[in-house]
Amino acid sequence: MPMAAGEIETMILTAIPDAQVEITDLAGDGDHYAARVVSESFRGLSRVNQQRLVYDALGGRMGGVLHALQLTTAIPK
Repeated sequence: MPMAAGEIETMILTAIPDAQVEITDLAGDGDHYAARVVSESFRGLSRVNQQRLVYDALGGRMGGVLHALQLTTAIPK
């Protein structure tokens, strides 16, 4: 069953409350999304560790309920 963009956003914000989250449904099918997550909590972390925080926020849904997520992380300017 596909995952709603709002659900992805809520899960990320629950784990990373200061984040700015933009979710785009890439295929219109609820299975392929792009996410841009900007958070001060990423400062000092490698890109891999920034993305790990986001994937951890999704509670193991990657590869199952959520088929694909093109993820971009950044630190606020």
